[in-house]
Amino acid sequence: MSAQEVITQLKSFATSKRKKQNEYYFKTGPGQYSEFDQFIGVRTPQIRLIAKQYYRHISFNEIDKLINHPVHEIRYCGLIILVYQYQSGNQEVVFDYYLKNLSAVNNWDLVDYSTPHIIGDYLFKHQDKRSLLYDWAKSNSLWERRIAIVATFAFIKQGEFAPTLEIGKLLLNDKADLIHKALGWMLREIYKKDSKTCKTFLRENYAQLPRTTLRYAIERMDEIERQCYLKGKF
Repeated sequence: MSAQEVITQLKSFATSKRKKQNEYYFKTGPGQYSEFDQFIGVRTPQIRLIAKQYYRHISFNEIDKLINHPVHEIRYCGLIILVYQYQSGNQEVVFDYYLKNLSAVNNWDLVDYSTPHIIGDYLFKHQDKRSLLYDWAKSNSLWERRIAIVATFAFIKQGEFAPTLEIGKLLLNDKADLIHKALGWMLREIYKKDSKTCKTFLRENYAQLPRTTLRYAIERMDEIERQCYLKGKF
């Protein structure tokens, strides 16, 4: 199965209306984080449907052409294919391939969908390689820093919170809004499983917490408690 067949399928679902919506949603204006990204206008459910049709029959050489393509939806499809391949049992090979092509994971949705399923799941099972997360948390690359924190979603699902909290501390002074949101999201996920652990982290690091991170983290609190945390009265 060739990459071109996948691309042809994707283009058949593209619409100009969706293209404009994606360009607006993903901030493609001058100076914005997706300024140089290209979109053709395919909806996520359609991308996932195509990935599911092709993942069993496509080689890494052909996946290369997808995940390194200039069009966002095509890269996204390539990464979904990798997730499906990983979940089908070829885990170490897919993990190694993902690491070698980390630069292709260069927008927040590409990170958020693929990273927990591949990086997060693999590192949860292979603790000896978890230092990668801490290296990425200190990276100059926005996307590697987001990978570091979002990968820990796989740990949270298994009830392990320490890596998220440790990496969270490394990212408290990060300047990027997309990191503030990602950290807040992970803290909210911890709150859903263990509210006490989340609240302790918020109280201990309140002075450094970006406001966006705090707002994301406390979304599941009742209104009275949420207002207390917003005002620093806990």
